[in-house]
Amino acid sequence: MSNQLSELIQGIGQGQIIPFLGPGALAGVVDPLNQEPIPADSDSLIIGLNDGRPMSPRLMWEFSRAAMNVELKRGRGAVQRFLDQTYGQRTWTRAPLHDWLKSLAPPYVIDINRDTQLQDSLADQPHTLVRGIARTGGTDYRFRIHHYDGARYQEVAQEAVVPGLPVLFKPMGSPRPDATYIASDADYVDYLTELMGGFAIPAFLKTYRPGRQYAFLGLRLLRDTERMLLSDITYGSGTPRGWALIPEPTAKERRFCAGKDIEIITADIPDLLAAAGCEA
Repeated sequence: MSNQLSELIQGIGQGQIIPFLGPGALAGVVDPLNQEPIPADSDSLIIGLNDGRPMSPRLMWEFSRAAMNVELKRGRGAVQRFLDQTYGQRTWTRAPLHDWLKSLAPPYVIDINRDTQLQDSLADQPHTLVRGIARTGGTDYRFRIHHYDGARYQEVAQEAVVPGLPVLFKPMGSPRPDATYIASDADYVDYLTELMGGFAIPAFLKTYRPGRQYAFLGLRLLRDTERMLLSDITYGSGTPRGWALIPEPTAKERRFCAGKDIEIITADIPDLLAAAGCEA
């Protein structure tokens, strides 16, 4: 395992392996005022959306289902307000993984969380931000692109993307520079449909991704939405597609990874950071 982690660290550091971050990347992140963990995985997001209480077992199945229920009953704005308050208005401690990635400055990172920590990491340098947008976005595409000049974001067309800048792809959105999220079942159905059709990834990323390999960090592969996101975002990957840090993989995860040519490393983010000489 140590050799695998060392090779992964080297590949990420050299920009040859693309970090693909899931909810576990935010493990240990808390509100400094009350030590409350940041809502990141499906269960914690549902409980946060429901004012600290679990929903019915049917709705606890997945955040997108719970968000759809709230959207139908209280309007789309209720879900957006929760995500804005959680990720745009509250202060959180930094994730050790994010600080490590900042020190490496990888050219391309995919993050399916909705927080702004990786944007904070890039706050002092120009970069390109790509975010997914929902079906209500009023465009044929399901993404928006912003150029950051070191001080502010400005929305740009695909053709105006500055080559050579670091790229942060947040398919589920974020609150900055303005709020855009993929959250409800209807959002996911639309986004994944357009992703499969090629309308949710900019042309320059389609050109960049053939033959690339990925490090799946903090991403459990038990839910269909996350598995479909992985499959379509990493389309055209190299061999193997990548490496997934899963400390205790289930049989379902092993089957999925075998089918997608993903090698499982039975370790977690703290093990990766320890191997890199960082404190988790």
